[in-house]
Amino acid sequence: MHTLSPRRRKAIAAGVAIVASASLLLTGCGRGGDSTGSSGADGPKIDDKPATGTLEIWAEGADGAKLPEMFEKFKKDNPDLKINMTQVPDTDFVSKMTAAITAGTVPDLIYSFTEHQSGLLSTGGFDAVPDGLVNKDDFFPAIWDNSVIDDVAYGVPWYAYADMTIYRKDLTEKAGAEAPTDWDGLRSFGEKLKESGVEFPLALYVNYDSYTARQLLTFAKQNGGGFISDDQKTWTINSPENVEALEYWSGLIKDGLASPDGPEFLDTVSWSTTGKNAAIIDGGPWFIGWFDDANGKGWAEEHIGVAVGPAGPSGEEATTVGGGSWLVPTDSKNKDAAWKFTRFMSQPENQVQWYKIFHNMPALKAAWDDPAMQDDPVLDTVKKGLETGVTLPKVSTWTQVGDVIGQQIEKVVRGGVSAKDALDEAQKQAESIGTGS
Repeated sequence: MHTLSPRRRKAIAAGVAIVASASLLLTGCGRGGDSTGSSGADGPKIDDKPATGTLEIWAEGADGAKLPEMFEKFKKDNPDLKINMTQVPDTDFVSKMTAAITAGTVPDLIYSFTEHQSGLLSTGGFDAVPDGLVNKDDFFPAIWDNSVIDDVAYGVPWYAYADMTIYRKDLTEKAGAEAPTDWDGLRSFGEKLKESGVEFPLALYVNYDSYTARQLLTFAKQNGGGFISDDQKTWTINSPENVEALEYWSGLIKDGLASPDGPEFLDTVSWSTTGKNAAIIDGGPWFIGWFDDANGKGWAEEHIGVAVGPAGPSGEEATTVGGGSWLVPTDSKNKDAAWKFTRFMSQPENQVQWYKIFHNMPALKAAWDDPAMQDDPVLDTVKKGLETGVTLPKVSTWTQVGDVIGQQIEKVVRGGVSAKDALDEAQKQAESIGTGS
C-alpha cells in the first residue's frame, strides 16, 4: 500500500494555506436550484453516445501521474475524443483554479482533494452533477456528502481513504496490551506501552493547524460533538462535547503518552520503526507502504497491526476520511465529455482498476466486493472506517477557522489554558470569521 494522501501532502507543505478566504470568493453563479442531493442539475441528461472533441483535464498533485492509463481505456469507446491533461502542484491548485474561474479560462474537468472542495465550490464556478449520471447511494456517504451544498451535489467521488490506528504488534505484545477499541482502551494502551519503555506510545497530529483541528473533530464526533450545525451556518466549536474531547486528547500529551512536539510528519515512520512511538493515531493507509520502503519488503506485515479508530465513551464511532472527486466548471467548453469521463471513472471495475494502478481506494461501495479488494487487513480496516466517516465543515472558511482551533489546541497543551477557555476563544474568532455564506 503506497497511497499518497492529500491530507499528508498538505502536512509536508506546512504553512501553505488553502486559498479559501472571503477575499477570494466570487459572487454566486452556477449553483443549481432545489434538488434531492443525488445530483441536482436541471436540463438534459448525459446520453450514451461516444464523447467527441477535446477534453481538457487539470490533475491535482501526484495522482495525475498515472491517469493517462485510464484515458487509454476510455478512448477505446470514444475514439474521436482527444484528452489533454495538465498536472498542477497541489500547493498551487486552488489559487490557480480560482484565478481560472475569475478569468473564464477553466479546463473542462478537474478532480479536487477533499480538503479543497469547500473553498472551490464557494466560488459558484461549478455545475451540479446531472440527474441520473450516478446514484449517490452507491458511494460512501461521507465522501459523497463532502461536495453537496444546500442539497445539491457538485462532485462525483473518485477515490477514498479512511484513517486508522497503526500499531507495532511486537511492542504491543511485549507490553501485554491490546489494540485499542475505545477511549478507555486507548489510554490503557498508552499507559502499558509507556510502562514497557516506549518513550511516546501514541503519535498524534501536533502541527497545531487545521489538520490538528481535523483530528480533534474526529474525537469530538466520537463524543457526540461537532464543530458546525447541520445546516452549516452556525459554529458549535465550544460545545460541552467538544470540550470533553479536547480534554481527553490533550490529556494524552500532558500525561506523557504522546509528545507535544512530534513526530513531524516525515519522522513518523522512523519514530515508529525505532520504537520511540508504538502507535500512529488517526494514520493513513499509505504508512504501511512507507514502512516497507524504509525497512524492506515484508517489514510491515511482520511488525505492524491496524485497527479502526477508537469509539467514544458512549460507543459512537467516527473516522477521519478523505479522497478526491470530479468537478466540472460552469465555463467548461466540453461538459458532455467531462461528465461522460466522470461516469466512466464511477464504474466499479474502473475504480478497482485505478486501485491496481495507483493504490487509491474506491469511493464506490460495490467496488470493494472485487476479488482484488479482499483478504487484506488494511483494506478491511479502511472499508470499516469509510462507513463512519466524518465530513469536514462545508464552508469556505474552514481552513482559516481550523487553523484558529489548532492554535488554541496548542495553548491547551503548552500554555496551561483550559480546554473550555481555548474553545471559547476559538468559537469567538470563528464567529468573527463567519462561514463565508
